[in-house]
Amino acid sequence: MPRNLPVLLGIFVVMALSNAVVPVLPGFAEGAAMQGAVYAAYFLGTFITVLPAGIASDRLGRVPLIRAGLLLTVVSGVLILLFPSGLPLLLFRAVEGLGAGLFLSAALAWANSHPSAGQISGYVMAAQNLGLVAGLLAAGWLDAAFGSHLAGIAFFTALTIPALALSATVRESDHGGFAQADLSLVVRNYFWLFTAAAVLVGMTGVAAALYPGYTGSDPSLLALQLATVNIATVVAVLVAPRLDLCPVPTIRVSSLLMAGAVAAGYVTPYALPVIGALAGVIVVAVLAFLAETGIQQGAMTGLFNTATYAGFTVLPALAGLVAGEFGFLPAFLLPAGMAATMAVTIGRCRCRCPA
Repeated sequence: MPRNLPVLLGIFVVMALSNAVVPVLPGFAEGAAMQGAVYAAYFLGTFITVLPAGIASDRLGRVPLIRAGLLLTVVSGVLILLFPSGLPLLLFRAVEGLGAGLFLSAALAWANSHPSAGQISGYVMAAQNLGLVAGLLAAGWLDAAFGSHLAGIAFFTALTIPALALSATVRESDHGGFAQADLSLVVRNYFWLFTAAAVLVGMTGVAAALYPGYTGSDPSLLALQLATVNIATVVAVLVAPRLDLCPVPTIRVSSLLMAGAVAAGYVTPYALPVIGALAGVIVVAVLAFLAETGIQQGAMTGLFNTATYAGFTVLPALAGLVAGEFGFLPAFLLPAGMAATMAVTIGRCRCRCPA
């Protein structure tokens, strides 16, 4: 565990900073559509870099990209503090996403190439979601304490600096013995697997983007409600690796449950941890399967991250636009219907577990 701590700390602070805007979105922008854009801009930047970063990590190594991602995260945090509104805010949220994409793809490839890939990847995903929880809670509490929606951004930008310093101790994981990835073949074989990951994991982003404007709750209460999503994900990614999960049946069942949970989110916040737990189970099933393919994990996890961040980019923005034009009920029902369709489309994937 000690040799993993710098990577785990790094992903914790990167994710915390990314989520520090969520409970205070109304302070950054007015209206559901603009708030959705502020939320989604980060994921657009991440979406752009995760696949190139994954491929580059196979060729150049994981560690340089881990360090570059942390450095870019520090710079973007400072720029958001200096330019906290309008188009500059959207631009620097996207820059923050670029840094997170570099770090996340390299860190996940580092973990999934480890001899104990399932366990280490579980730790990485747990640290990721703990960071998301910390970003939510700290931003809400700091906003209440200091009367500024920028307090959380400042706090986690400062914490990223020691994480960057500790990254000097990170060493490459053993990523030999994997076959070179043929991206076109991988996409053809596993297209519906990555599509399901994009839609179903992206549902956590839909909840995070809609709830601030939907409930109008105090930021500290809203932070607690949304934190249940990530807390449930942490529990799921630590427990699920102990199970023998095959992606097709896991996604088929989870997609139907996810559809019900997202629709129920319109009525009760108690649906939020269900959404988070189901997303965690899906992530574990997909990553475990990808590690067993024997293909270079930088490319495989890069494709996985590309899919999930495409979901995080498109679905919250779409839900925000629907909410602004037609109201919040359609904004919850549309993604619920999209989740349900994954139970059908996953049957077309060639991602069969070995007997």
